[in-house]
Amino acid sequence: MEEITKHYAKGDITVVWKPEQCIHSTVCWKGLNEVFNPKKRPWIDMEGANLERIKGQVSHCPSGALSYIVNNKTVSEDSVATEEVISAEAMKNGPLIVYGNITVKDSKGTIVKKNKVTAFCRCGASSNKPFCDGTHIKIGFRDE
Repeated sequence: MEEITKHYAKGDITVVWKPEQCIHSTVCWKGLNEVFNPKKRPWIDMEGANLERIKGQVSHCPSGALSYIVNNKTVSEDSVATEEVISAEAMKNGPLIVYGNITVKDSKGTIVKKNKVTAFCRCGASSNKPFCDGTHIKIGFRDE
């Protein structure tokens, strides 16, 4: 299956969305609904806010499904470093979100460096373990 990538441009910035990576955390639209609105088509409206607000909100995407390109240079989850402080938050009915720069070794011994925000599966149904792939929504995962 071919992965879809969508581009939304404004000035020197292009927001890139990879729907297959999206874990449906709702962070994007709850933080900047003027730009990211899943009830509209297209769901990303680059005229809804200034470029700094858009870049700031994209940087909070826990899955890396959203990134942006400035002057033809991609800025994504893997290229943006954060301070050394690491914290974790269990999202209600969703993944465990870890904030900070971390190194993850999966069950096969593969080592992956993650920067900024990383979403880990809590429901057990992700096909991208240990990372969340949004399956928790499909299976109706609940914290209770």
